[in-house]
Amino acid sequence: MNTLNNKIFVVDDDLFHLGAMQQILNSNGDEEVITFENGMECLLEIHQNPKIVFLDHQMDIYTGFETLKKIKRHNPNIFVVMVSAQEEMQTAIDALKYGAFDYLQKDENLEHKVLEVMQKITEVKQVLKKRKSFGIKSLFKK
Repeated sequence: MNTLNNKIFVVDDDLFHLGAMQQILNSNGDEEVITFENGMECLLEIHQNPKIVFLDHQMDIYTGFETLKKIKRHNPNIFVVMVSAQEEMQTAIDALKYGAFDYLQKDENLEHKVLEVMQKITEVKQVLKKRKSFGIKSLFKK
C-alpha cells in the first residue's frame, strides 16, 4: 500500500460547499485538493491514498457513512473528517464510531473548524511518527 501523500479529497454533492471547502484548503496552502460530487467518484480514486478526506454526510449514490466505511476498508490510515449540516449528536457519534477522525458541522465557523482539524491531524501525525521512530530505535538497542 502506498504511503500517504499530500492530496486532500473533498466530497460533497453541494457545489457551493464543495467550492468553499476547496477555497479554504487552498488558502491554507494545500495545493493538491481534489473535489468529488459523490462518494462513488471518490472511491474510484481512493487508490491515490489521500492524506485527508473531507466527506459530506448526506449524499446521493453512497451516503457519507457508506463511503467512510469503504475508505477505511481500503486504508485505515486515511484521516476522514465528516462534514454535515446535521445538528444531531447521534450523527457525530456514528461518524466517529465508523472511523472518522472528527465531525464538523457546516456553519459560519466552518473555515476556523477546518483549519483547526488540519492542525490536529498534523499534530497526531507528528506523534505517530515519533512513536514509530522510537519503536524502531528501541528494537536496535537490544
